[in-house]
Amino acid sequence: WALHLKNVTMSLSGHYKCTFATYPDGTKEAKIQLIVKAEEERHYLKKVWLNETLEIPCLADTTSGNLSTYPLKWLVGENGRKEELVTKEPSCPAVYGNGSALYRQRVLLGFNNALKVSPPKITDDGRVFSCYVLYHPERVQKSSTTVRVFGK
Repeated sequence: WALHLKNVTMSLSGHYKCTFATYPDGTKEAKIQLIVKAEEERHYLKKVWLNETLEIPCLADTTSGNLSTYPLKWLVGENGRKEELVTKEPSCPAVYGNGSALYRQRVLLGFNNALKVSPPKITDDGRVFSCYVLYHPERVQKSSTTVRVFGK
């Protein structure tokens, strides 16, 4: 027996119980708690010249107001591998990842939690920078920006 839910939304979160009668054992019951997690995602493309400062806004088109009241993190990915660049908790200083030397000295968290990469390098071309903002334990907004680096 299975319950199939279509067009799942967060409002379907809750406790579900299945009860059925069997012979000769009597009534059987199973309970499950369903938690629907929502991740909203937007995709962008950002073009930048070599050796200029690359600035990527976190949730560029959102009207959410001040992002400093929510936990967030910036990651960079390529070929399915992701590296954490910066994490930020409300009312705390940003914590920079100590991952690869490629970004260690080049990233900075700017105004309204925009990610600044200076200077952009040709190795940044095609990489995807993602910002995750945790609005609620079950609600994450994500913005991903693919970077194209050009030379003059």
